[in-house]
Amino acid sequence: MLPHIENLRELPPAAVAERLLAEPEGQWFDRKSARIEARTLADTLVAMANAEGGMIAIGLSGGVCEGIDDRRAAQNEWRQAGADFTTPPVRYMVELLPCINRQGNPDHLFIIQLPPSRQVHSTARDVAFLRIGDENRRLSFEQRIELHYDRSDSTFEATPAKVSGSEDVDPEAIAEYARRVGHPDPERLLQARELVDADGTLRIAGQLLFGAFPQWANPSAYVRVLKYSGTERRYGTEQNLIVDVRCEGALPQQIDAARDVLREAMPRRKALGRDGKFAWFEFLPEEAWLEAVVNAVLHRSYSIFGDHTRATVFDDRLEVFSPGGFPGLTSPGDLANVPRQARNPRIARVMADLSYGQKLGEGLRRMVALMEDSGRQRPVVAQDAGGTLVTLYSART
Repeated sequence: MLPHIENLRELPPAAVAERLLAEPEGQWFDRKSARIEARTLADTLVAMANAEGGMIAIGLSGGVCEGIDDRRAAQNEWRQAGADFTTPPVRYMVELLPCINRQGNPDHLFIIQLPPSRQVHSTARDVAFLRIGDENRRLSFEQRIELHYDRSDSTFEATPAKVSGSEDVDPEAIAEYARRVGHPDPERLLQARELVDADGTLRIAGQLLFGAFPQWANPSAYVRVLKYSGTERRYGTEQNLIVDVRCEGALPQQIDAARDVLREAMPRRKALGRDGKFAWFEFLPEEAWLEAVVNAVLHRSYSIFGDHTRATVFDDRLEVFSPGGFPGLTSPGDLANVPRQARNPRIARVMADLSYGQKLGEGLRRMVALMEDSGRQRPVVAQDAGGTLVTLYSART
């Protein structure tokens, strides 16, 4: 797990570079050589700001600590890179961390911390990038337009929450989160993850993640688990609904509750195994259907009121519905090659810290692989103006 800046400050200088060299580069972290030019650095600033933010450590290259103390002029250029080489200017924070360079001398690393932006940024060359895994992916004109359009959802989670009083958040859940990521101060951690404003005002993302009862402010923010007998819904005197459970609370609680209900609701099949004995076989790979539920909760559009996330079990399939289409640059055409574009980057970051779900693209690819490895067809995805429906069929191909 990527260490927070507070954790790095507490390390002895000799251990700082070692810790950051051991961290894999990925969605939220990149290493840069002390020789990098500000114009080149702007590509990563833009990519991370357009995605989910992150950390850039300058002064590390080729598995060694170069340090940056002998790059005085470059340090000023790095500080000004956002203003000089990005449009609109990318905002970020800078900190110099003490370290020991490869010559064994005291030195510093130049640490940049970027929050996810509410705007779409480009470089001075009018090129836009998006951070996808450990790459800065250049966007086409059409993709930039889609990203602009999708910012309306990503800014929703950052707006101030409607609160009911001091009991609106669960302090124990926040303390547990700080413990999980090794952060010494829960309140500063909430600010670092942009779950509260600078004055401590709770944001919608913070309310959904750690609210005592987020449904007070957003009644549609819950998961509903249903089960029908047979392979289709019937109504009236022929109604075949046999399970209907609302899973409420904060997002981690919703996922845990939905998982438990679905485990009980999934049909079980007894069949002859390869060893010649009858045994119970799983309806669907649990990791696959749980990935579908987690993705639906994390990446749904919470700005859509009046509809909720649903997981519906039939005798031959599971359907998972989430309000809102696939976020931004993500289309349901090829789930095995979906790029990452989180609709709710702050929620996605915290839930990843809590080990709920993988990156959007990675989680979908994993779901595809699990279904295929179990001999079943790929998930079927459909979307319309109302939302996205992922269907996992139980039958083996």
